[in-house]
Amino acid sequence: MYQNIATKVLTGEVRLSYVNLVTPRAQNPGDTPKYSVQLLIPKTDVATVQDIRNSIEAAAQKAVNEKWGGVRPNFADILHDGDGVKPDAGTPYGPECKGHYVLNASSEQKPGVVDQSNVNCDLAPQDIYSGMYARVTLNFYGYKNRKTGVGCGLGNVMKTRDGEPLGGGASAASDFAGVGQAVAPAVGATATQPVAPRINPITGLPM
Repeated sequence: MYQNIATKVLTGEVRLSYVNLVTPRAQNPGDTPKYSVQLLIPKTDVATVQDIRNSIEAAAQKAVNEKWGGVRPNFADILHDGDGVKPDAGTPYGPECKGHYVLNASSEQKPGVVDQSNVNCDLAPQDIYSGMYARVTLNFYGYKNRKTGVGCGLGNVMKTRDGEPLGGGASAASDFAGVGQAVAPAVGATATQPVAPRINPITGLPM
């Protein structure tokens, strides 16, 4: 449960968006393909939010000597306010982010994605989607490459329940509602009468 690892967190229940947990994907041409997900963390989950802030700080302190040459730089916060604007675009977050903090996590290693009813069996790809709810393990780390800061590594995902799909997807139930079911004729309409088959006058058989 990571009680003794300051840079790791097991979240409370969060909602997942921009889910990329089945196949790794490169964010930009030339980048290393990664598995990734965006966590929507309720602001009311004070414990998870505080655990994340503590782990970000622990990762920064660790990186001062290991990666940053003894000097702590100023770096951008990676825990964003879903009631505000996106830091890279300046546009508002979507309505699903309201009342939440937004955190992006990624990993080159494939995460385990299981259901809370059976943590020993990976979920089928069709059961993994943007909008579902889950608990997630995270690992925070300091880095220095083109930029300097603290990143969020994705651990494993435990689905807790289904949610309304995000991204405009429709459920099978809504797509196929009424298909294959008898439909009553509209008011004023008459039922179509069966048409008698034509009979071959020579053979006496239906044509």
